Amino acid sequence: MSHQNQTDQIIQLDYSEEMKNSYRDYAMSVIVSRAVPDVRDGLKPVQRRILYSMMELGLEPDKPHRKSARIVGDTMGKYHPHGDSSIYDALVNMTKDYSLMIPLVDGHGNFGSIDGDGAAAMRYTEARLSPGAMALLEQLDKNLVDFNPNFDGSEKEPAVLPAMIPNLLINGTTGIAVGMATNIPPHNPDEVIDGIIAYMDNPDITVKELMKYIPAPDFPTGGTIINVDEMEKIYTSGEGKIRIRAKTEIENAEYGKKNIVITEIPYTVAGNKSKLVENLSNLIKDKVFDEINDVRDESSKEGIRIVIEVKKDRDIQNLLNGLYKKTLMEDTYSVNLLAIKNQQPVLFDLKGLIKEFVDFQIELYTKEYNYLLDKAKNRLEIVGGLIRATDIIDLIIEILRGSSSVKQAKDCLMNGNTEGIRFKSEASKKEASTLNFTERQADAILSMQLSKLIGLEILKLHEEEESLKDSIKEYEKVLGSQKELFKVIKKRLTEFKKLFHSHRRTMLINAITEDYVEEKKVEDIYVLIDRFGYTKSIDTSSYTRVLEENLKEYSYIIQMKNTDKLCCFTKEGNMFQVKAENIPRCKMKDRGALIHTLCKLEKEEVILYTSFEQLFEAQLLFVTKNGYIKMVSGAEFETNRSQVNATKLEDGDEVIGITLLSAGDILSGNQNVIILTDQGLSLGFSLSEVPELKKNSRGVKAIKLNKDDFVRFAAVVGPDTQTVEYNNKPIEVKKIKIRNRGDKGQKTKL
Repeated sequence: MSHQNQTDQIIQLDYSEEMKNSYRDYAMSVIVSRAVPDVRDGLKPVQRRILYSMMELGLEPDKPHRKSARIVGDTMGKYHPHGDSSIYDALVNMTKDYSLMIPLVDGHGNFGSIDGDGAAAMRYTEARLSPGAMALLEQLDKNLVDFNPNFDGSEKEPAVLPAMIPNLLINGTTGIAVGMATNIPPHNPDEVIDGIIAYMDNPDITVKELMKYIPAPDFPTGGTIINVDEMEKIYTSGEGKIRIRAKTEIENAEYGKKNIVITEIPYTVAGNKSKLVENLSNLIKDKVFDEINDVRDESSKEGIRIVIEVKKDRDIQNLLNGLYKKTLMEDTYSVNLLAIKNQQPVLFDLKGLIKEFVDFQIELYTKEYNYLLDKAKNRLEIVGGLIRATDIIDLIIEILRGSSSVKQAKDCLMNGNTEGIRFKSEASKKEASTLNFTERQADAILSMQLSKLIGLEILKLHEEEESLKDSIKEYEKVLGSQKELFKVIKKRLTEFKKLFHSHRRTMLINAITEDYVEEKKVEDIYVLIDRFGYTKSIDTSSYTRVLEENLKEYSYIIQMKNTDKLCCFTKEGNMFQVKAENIPRCKMKDRGALIHTLCKLEKEEVILYTSFEQLFEAQLLFVTKNGYIKMVSGAEFETNRSQVNATKLEDGDEVIGITLLSAGDILSGNQNVIILTDQGLSLGFSLSEVPELKKNSRGVKAIKLNKDDFVRFAAVVGPDTQTVEYNNKPIEVKKIKIRNRGDKGQKTKL
C-alpha cells in the first residue's frame, strides 16, 4: 500500500470532543439499557429479559421449577450478553418478598434471607414465574408490543412487556446510572389501583387528591413513616427524603424489667438485618447506652423479633429516642421518581407516573381489542363458510371425489372453476360453477371432519356464529368509546386488586425526633488493680462478699462512683484518665483488662491511682528524683482529655513519689516530709514549708544533693508515725532529723 493511501485512511479527531462524545454515549447506554427502568412496565432490561426467557422456557406458575443456571444461561446466551452473576443477582432480587410487594419470580431453594445471607449458587436453586410476572407477560402472544432484534440479530425480544399492573409503583425500583439515580419506593397494590381508577374517572385530579388513595409508600417490611406531612411535596416534585422507623413493642420481663421488642425493621435494612442487630450490639460493647443489658435476635419464620433488654427502672421512651438517633432503627429513604420515557430519563411526579401507566393501558387494550376483533371476524368468516358448506355438503363431496388434486378442488370452491372435475350430473356441475367461498373458508371446508355433519355439531356452528357476532359488536363498542375502554381496564384492574390484595403494612404518623437525655444510675463501685496492671470494677454488694485474703493480691483498691474517672499518675510526669464506665464490670474471678489497653499508658510506670472526685478535693505532693518538691491543687487536673502533663520535669528527672493530702493534713501543721537518697542521706522538714504551685512548674529544692546522688524515697508522716517502709524494710522515723527544706541531708543508717 502506498504512503498516500495510508495517509488517506488516518482520521484526525479532537481529543476532548472524542472523549465528550464517547462518555455521553456510555452514560446514555448505562441510563437507558442498564440502570433505569422503563416507565411503562417498571423493568430494567435485564429483568425484562429474564422474565421473557422464563416465559419461553414454559416456566408458568403451574409448571415445575427449573434450575436457575438454565434460566441464566438462556438469558445470557439469547438476550443479555453480560456476566452471569449480574443476571443471577437480578433473578434473586425478583424473588424477595421483603423487597418487592409482588415478587416476580417464585424461587425454590436458598435465595438468601432478610438477615443478609447470600443466595446459594445458581446450580443449586430453582425458579419459575410468579402470578405477578404473568400479569406482565400473559398478553405477549397478542402482538401488543414491539419486538426488537437481540444483540446478534438471531432472536427477537420484546421492547417492553405488556404490563397489565402498575409494576413500577407497586414494586418500586432502585438504580445508579451515570450522573443520576432512581429510587422509587414500593406502594400498596390496592391503593395504587384505586388511585389509577380515580385518575381515569377524573384526568384533572391533583396530586393532593390522588393522595387520598395513595397517601404514602407501603414497604414490604412494614415499619413507620414519620414525616407524612412531607409526602405531598415529595410526590409533587418527584424527589425528597422519607424517614422510616422500626416498629417496636414494650414487653414486661422478669424481676420488674421491661424489654423493647423490634417487630418490623426499616425497609432500608431489609436484606441486611444482621447489620441492625450488630449496630445495636455495639451499643453495649461501646457503652453508648448504660440502660441496655443485652440484645438478642429471636427472629424466625413467624416474623422479626429483636429483643433489647433494658435495665430496671429506666426511662424506656428516652432510650428509644436515643436508639432512633444513633442506630439504624430510624433511617432515611431518598425518593427519586426517575424512569425512562421514549429512550430519555424523566423525573416524574406521582400523577405523571399514573398518567404514563394509563396511556400505556389505552395503547395495550386498544391493540388487544383490535386483535380480538380481527380474530373474531376471521373465525366468523370460517364459521359462515362451514354453515354454508353443510347445506350443500353433497355437492362438495361430489367436487372432492371428482377432483384430481386438492388445488383443483380448492379452485372450484373459491372461483367456481369446474374444468377437469368429474360430476355425476350437469346440474351439479352448473351449481358448482356458482361457488365463491373465500380462501379461509375453502381451507376450513377441505380440512373439515365428517363428524361436523352431525346435527348437534351443525347446531354448535350456528350458536358459535351468534356468539361471534355478539363479540364483534362488543369489541367494536369498546374500540369506539374511551369510556367503554376504561370500563374494561377498570374491571381487569379490580380483578388484579383482588388477586394481589394486601393490607397496608407501613404505619403513617408525624413525629418529631426527640433528643436523648443521658441518664446514669449513680452507684458506688470498687476498682481493683493487681500488680500486673489487670483492672476491673465490681459493685459494692460484690465487694462486701469478698474475703479479705482474696483482696491481698490487688496492689490498688479504689472506691469511686460509676460516673467518676480513674486518674493514673506516672513516673514520667503524666496523668492518664479512664472513665469508670469503660473499666470492665467483672466478677471477682475474672481478670479484667490491662490498664494499658484502657488508656494510652504504653510503658509508663504508674505510681499513684486515685478517683477524680477524691483528687479534686485534695492537694498532690510531688517529689522528683533530682530533689524538687511542690504541692498542686487537685482542681488543676480537671480536664476532658485522656492524657495531660501532671508536672514539669528537667531532662533525666522523674517523679519519685506522689502523695494525696487532704485539707486537714495540711492545716494541722504537724505533718512532716521525709526524704531518703541513694547515697543514704536523709532529711525531714515540715510540710508547711512546701509551697503550692501550678502543675506546669518544676517545684522548689527539697534537699541539697551531692554529685551523682538522687532521691530514692519520699513520704509524708504524722506525729504518730513510727516507721515507714523503704525497700521492703521498716525505717524508724525518729532516726531522721527534722531541719529546714533545702538543707543537706545527713548520713542515716538505714
